[in-house]
Amino acid sequence: MENRTKINAESGKQDLHIIREFELPVDLLFKAHEDPEIIEQWMGTHVLKLEGKKHGSWQYQTKNQEGKVMFQANGAIHEWIPNEKITRTFEMENMPFGVTLELITFEKLTDDTSRLHIHVIYESGDKRDQNLKMGMVQGINMAHDQLQTVAGKLK
Repeated sequence: MENRTKINAESGKQDLHIIREFELPVDLLFKAHEDPEIIEQWMGTHVLKLEGKKHGSWQYQTKNQEGKVMFQANGAIHEWIPNEKITRTFEMENMPFGVTLELITFEKLTDDTSRLHIHVIYESGDKRDQNLKMGMVQGINMAHDQLQTVAGKLK
């Protein structure tokens, strides 16, 4: 099965571009990034905090059945323009990638389709490449497939 989410990572650079077209109106695609209940469904993680505004912050966490934290990520929100753009930092706890800057844009293609573009900037090309080698491509494709399924039911 072909990956519908494309990740473009030029050799020698410290950034990458994640692009996916969805069969969702742009407002519903944005809602899937701002509504904690929807985020929890498509990401499979708990939203501890999500302040959808400039100077806001966010924090997600996943625990196993024994209550041990398996995934935790957080960051600061620098820009929040509904249906258009989110600019935020992203830091995954206990991982060697460091803090990244994410510029997430939402583009209306038609009344029923939209494009998500995430420009991720890493501290170095080595840290970016390290993240790519750890299954990022498969993980983001699975998450985006789930986003399409979950949000698609809300149409």
